[in-house]
Amino acid sequence: MKVFFKVKPKATIAGLLTEFFGEAQSWRETSDSLEPLVELIRLIRPLKVKKGQKVDLQEIISFLKVNYACRKQFSIYLKEILKDRKFNKILSDAAILQDVDFLFEVKKRIFAKFLPYQPQIDTLEYILNQVFYLANDGIWINQIPLNQLGEVYDLLRFKSIYDTAQPNSILSELLVAMHLITQRISGRAMETDVIKMVPEFDDLESPFSAFEKELFLMEDRIRISHRHYITSDDLSYAQLLVLHKQCEEFVEKAFHNSSKYGISLRVNQNLLKISQQLERLKFLISLLIVDSEKDKKNNGIILASRLIKFNCYKNNVRKFVAESTQLISYEITQHTAKTGEQYITEGRKEYFKMFKTALGGGFIVGILCVIKVFLSKADTSFFGHAFLYSMNYAFGFIAIYLLGFTLATKQPAMTAAALIKALEEGVLKQGKDAEKYKAFAILFARVFRSQFIAFVGNVIMAFPVSLLGIWLIDYMMQYNIAATKWEGLLIDLSPIHSLAILHAAIAGVFLFLSGIISGSVANRDKHNQVYFRITEHPFLKRNLGKTKTVKLAKLYEKRWAGIISNFWFGIFMGSTASIGLFLGLNLDIRHITFASGNLALALYGANYEVSDSMLFWGVFGIGIIGLVNFMVSFSLSLGLAFRSRAISLFELRFVTVSIFNHFKSRPFSFFFPTEIKNKSSVADNYLQVKEVKDL
Repeated sequence: MKVFFKVKPKATIAGLLTEFFGEAQSWRETSDSLEPLVELIRLIRPLKVKKGQKVDLQEIISFLKVNYACRKQFSIYLKEILKDRKFNKILSDAAILQDVDFLFEVKKRIFAKFLPYQPQIDTLEYILNQVFYLANDGIWINQIPLNQLGEVYDLLRFKSIYDTAQPNSILSELLVAMHLITQRISGRAMETDVIKMVPEFDDLESPFSAFEKELFLMEDRIRISHRHYITSDDLSYAQLLVLHKQCEEFVEKAFHNSSKYGISLRVNQNLLKISQQLERLKFLISLLIVDSEKDKKNNGIILASRLIKFNCYKNNVRKFVAESTQLISYEITQHTAKTGEQYITEGRKEYFKMFKTALGGGFIVGILCVIKVFLSKADTSFFGHAFLYSMNYAFGFIAIYLLGFTLATKQPAMTAAALIKALEEGVLKQGKDAEKYKAFAILFARVFRSQFIAFVGNVIMAFPVSLLGIWLIDYMMQYNIAATKWEGLLIDLSPIHSLAILHAAIAGVFLFLSGIISGSVANRDKHNQVYFRITEHPFLKRNLGKTKTVKLAKLYEKRWAGIISNFWFGIFMGSTASIGLFLGLNLDIRHITFASGNLALALYGANYEVSDSMLFWGVFGIGIIGLVNFMVSFSLSLGLAFRSRAISLFELRFVTVSIFNHFKSRPFSFFFPTEIKNKSSVADNYLQVKEVKDL
């Protein structure tokens, strides 16, 4: 028995227009007045939006040309549903930062993604929400050829937006939006935290106030004029553009001064909002300019397409986060880049100095390994162990930092930013791109060998110190503290018997975060003028004296960000395992230097009676852990540095090829200082310029 299914014929644009706007005029009887438009846009909308691909309206144009009755009814329908619809809020608010509270704005936009805000039914925003409800609608609308939109405009006999400036008219809504944006900008630009960023404007009249006055005069002229527009050669238009440019320079100067004064996220959001509003005003002002009859039609079409685009982008989270965090991340990576420059060794002297400081770091880590095993014996809760381990790590890392020693894996987060800064520097942009990437490869080799020798110094010192420590405890107290833990310590190092690689990656993430914290604290202190406030503190000057107060301020400025960074790195490292136990997850950290110390403890705990395979995997695991520590921390830091400087990640392709080629030609330079003086002059230029800047 055969069952036949009646296949519904595929809907077409011609069929839909005939159904709703043909002789039956069924659009007048639909319960939902927007249904015909929603269905029409669904048919026009491409299944996949591809960059550069045009969206063709020829089918609908051809149909309207030969079907006068449908064309007339369609025109009446559109004008009826669009009549007296308010839209000034789309122009003044949509796709513009609404709240300077970053987290609140993110939460609001994410929530709106799942449950969109619905405006009043009598507004244009309501129609756009119902018809163009997909996020990529703003993209394909922009891919429709302007000449085709012009044909549709003429066929449906739309009126010029300049016919009237009466309340609720299109032009009036446009002017209201401009008025509203200008007032908001003026108020926000006068806030104390914003003005503080541009002391250069202290003795000058605010360009925002002057711009506001000039724009209001122009609005009045347009409203009372019979033409309701101005021409591009109008003197007041030229003056308005000059003032608008001054407002943009104010914002640019404020952003630029962030390197001198630091910047908070709130000030960044304020400046970003002003910048977005200025950009919106520039677009709206351009719609007031008409030099020919063709401009009237084109401006109306452009306004309609932009309204759709703005409304589609109003809840865009990715773009908002990217714009909001770029400058902050730039300032953070600027600090880490400056710190990272000291970790790039050039000659043999610097190379072996790095080795010595790494030995010091390994010495302290060896002691920390022994202390942690002691602390593991404490009879306390998960939280208790997390606290004890965290304090052990935190104060140990701070000691390494203050004594000028080196913890190898702390370098990648710093040196990655320094490398990108080098790529960005004009010195490296001299000559051809090939020379620039070659210079970058030479610098990368120096970074890698600096990391390598730091690893070596840490590892070869942590092992004997841990071994000596556990032996002394056993000798004096007759107690082998690793006797019951040696097997676990050894298994944890093996990449095939445990999740050592995952745990090493977690440590790499924490290393990256500690670099972020360091830059963030330094930026915050700079913005809050902490150094100056300590220097001029009346109580300190009176009790310590001016000289000692200045020394205290300099010590704070130089060390505090690093202390906080190392403290939090210790918290991260010490609490991860306890949090994993609490949640029932196999979470932990593996760090190459601690792995070396733990191997020593495991060997002593087992009385050196371990199988060759376990010993092999333990030693091999130390190398793998170090590599993963480096790769994760360096990759995350490199990605942040690229994004903060708006450098395309596509450049990584050329950078990688250049590094590989350099490795093939000079592999030993990645492990030992092999350059002969003046042979790598292009890369040396960067270091020389750095020294000049430091002076």
